[in-house]
Amino acid sequence: MKIGRLLAVVACAALLAACASTPTPPEGTIGAATAQTAKRQDPLNSLSDKSALSSSSTINVDQGGLDWLRGPSNDIWDRIRRGFAMPDLEGTLVDDRTQWYAQRPEYMERMVGRSSRYLYHIVEELEQRKMPTELALLPFVESAFNPQAQSTAKAAGMWQFIPSTGKSYNLKQNMFRDERRDVLASTDAALDYLARLYDMFGDWHLALAAYNWGEGAVSRAIARNQARGLPTDYASLPMPNETRYYVPKLQAVKNIIANPAAYGVKLPEIPDHPYFVTVTTSRDIDVNLAAKLADMSVEEFKALNPSFNRPVILGASNPQILLPFDNAERFQYNLNTYRGGLSSWAAVTVDSRERVESLAARLNVDADTLREINSIPKGMRLKAGSTVMIPRSGRHDQDISATLADSAMLAMEPDLPDARRVVVRASRRDTVASVARRYGVSAGQVQSWNKLSGTKLVAGQSLVLMVPVRGAGAVRAARAERADRAERTESASRTERSGKADKADQPGKGAKVVRASAKGKGDARQRVVVEASPRHAAKSAPVAKVSAKASTKTSAKGVKAR
Repeated sequence: MKIGRLLAVVACAALLAACASTPTPPEGTIGAATAQTAKRQDPLNSLSDKSALSSSSTINVDQGGLDWLRGPSNDIWDRIRRGFAMPDLEGTLVDDRTQWYAQRPEYMERMVGRSSRYLYHIVEELEQRKMPTELALLPFVESAFNPQAQSTAKAAGMWQFIPSTGKSYNLKQNMFRDERRDVLASTDAALDYLARLYDMFGDWHLALAAYNWGEGAVSRAIARNQARGLPTDYASLPMPNETRYYVPKLQAVKNIIANPAAYGVKLPEIPDHPYFVTVTTSRDIDVNLAAKLADMSVEEFKALNPSFNRPVILGASNPQILLPFDNAERFQYNLNTYRGGLSSWAAVTVDSRERVESLAARLNVDADTLREINSIPKGMRLKAGSTVMIPRSGRHDQDISATLADSAMLAMEPDLPDARRVVVRASRRDTVASVARRYGVSAGQVQSWNKLSGTKLVAGQSLVLMVPVRGAGAVRAARAERADRAERTESASRTERSGKADKADQPGKGAKVVRASAKGKGDARQRVVVEASPRHAAKSAPVAKVSAKASTKTSAKGVKAR
């Protein structure tokens, strides 16, 4: 166990009896949820007193990791400042962003308040890797230290991993968990990624640009500047505005943390010791019950454990539950003395396409509950092989298996008796709502079919739609599809004509070219006739072509006369 990380492993409840009764903790063992800003109890006393613990589980703590308790309490900000190792970036963008943050004290206060849960762990990891502690401030820029943050590009978590990069760094993303939001796993992956980018570029500013923009994009920008004999540092590369402001934002936060008084900012004290320990369980347990057993609000529990996608934590997935230091022992005691059912949920997999209402009737559960707990929009049905969560009862009263915990998927399709699949491309001014109106479907359906979280679209973005084939909606969809098809055909035709024009510079062998200039300067048209010689007449009929030379002078009215 690494010193300072203070990971306590609790071997939980292998012998606990699961009852069908509604989970109600024993009277007197669980108090009201407490605010985590309250004064912390003395961990040395609480952890050294094992008399309250049942013999079935213990908390294992490396006592060397508790040395900080015996000495003076330090502030995490001092530790971060001592580890600054990046060269400072200067310029108007840095000044602009520094003033922007300094003029928003309430926003800074919210971000810093959220960061207090995670900073110690991140700084510990950075120091073990000998990386600059400025990187502990990066989540301020990425997500405002919100582990539940999700961008329009589908990046998630406080380190903002997109799905593909998350998979590259072994962050599990399935029906029950998304480790891009997991505090421990995402931090480990983010620091691995940043270390690799630094090894690639040899410069932290370029590594950060690549983290935001992509390593390929930064590499191409460097190559273009090298070919032109231009500098290749961060400030000299052409890049999108988001990336141009990215490192200045981090530098701005660094400036404020380094000298908060100079900017009129008062940083709250964050103790330089662990905020949480790690607890494990081998049994399924409801998120709400886990929070209650830990004597925490559900909101605070989820802030430390944001990776759980469903209201149940699966024991089969070997979960790591993070709890504030002074709540871990209470959770263990309450869990080991609890005699109610730990989980309210089971899971079933459908063998064929099925409507939610028919599945609910077959399982004798409420259809609305089924939709809500599985996030199934109305107007959608389940595809074959989909796994859904259902309330535990009767024969569905077992913990969810390890196979489902790792591979369960939920796939949906429109619940339309007469619909067909079409693929359309968004125009420059399109939104989800405008595309939905044009094709006679709902905006929610467009978002669901394409897994969109926002309403904005990018010009040329492909969208899959299931359009009706009957009724008024079908008429609108047919008209829209004809208009889109006509536009694509016209675009292809223009491209083809342009290509033919480019090839017309040199007439074919034996051809005779006759050019007749249009009369009058105001007439922009030009007639070009290409006549095949008798030798080639049998092979090709006379055609009309416009030379590439003429096509370069094309105006809105046609080909300009020379």
